[in-house]
Amino acid sequence: MRIWVIIIGLALSGITAFPIETELAFAVSHQAAHPGLMGEWLNQVYNSVKTTNHAYPFLSYGTDWLAFAHLMLAVLFIGPLRDPVKNKWVIEFGMIAAVMIFPLAFIAGRIRGIPFFWQLIDCSFGVVVLVVLVPCYRMVGKLSGGL
Repeated sequence: MRIWVIIIGLALSGITAFPIETELAFAVSHQAAHPGLMGEWLNQVYNSVKTTNHAYPFLSYGTDWLAFAHLMLAVLFIGPLRDPVKNKWVIEFGMIAAVMIFPLAFIAGRIRGIPFFWQLIDCSFGVVVLVVLVPCYRMVGKLSGGL
C-alpha cells in the first residue's frame, strides 16, 4: 500500500505538470478572496508562465519532460510491488532522491528567488516520501533477512 502512495503521487505530479498554465489560472481565480503572500506568489508565477508561454511556448517543453520523468519514475516503483527484495534498490533510490530535495530546494530556491515558504513546501515532499519509504525499506530488510 505504501508503494502505491509513491506511484500515485509521482503520477499525479507528472500529469498535473502538463497543463500548468491552466492550473495556475484556476488557482489564481479562486484565491482572489484570500490575498496575501501565497496569493501574491501565485499571481507572480501565473503571470510569468502565461507571458513566457505566449512569447516562447517552446520553453514549456522542458516542463513536459519533467512531467514525463515523473511518470517514468512512477513506473519504476512497480518493481518493489512485484518483488520487493529484488527491487530494494528502487526504495533506496527513492529515499536518496527524497533527501536530495532539501539541498536542491534551499540552494536553487535561493538562487532563483523562490520564497522561503515555498522552499519549505517543496521540502515537505521529501519528508512525505521518507515517511512512506523508510518503513518500506525496513519491511524489505526483514523479508530479506537483513536489518
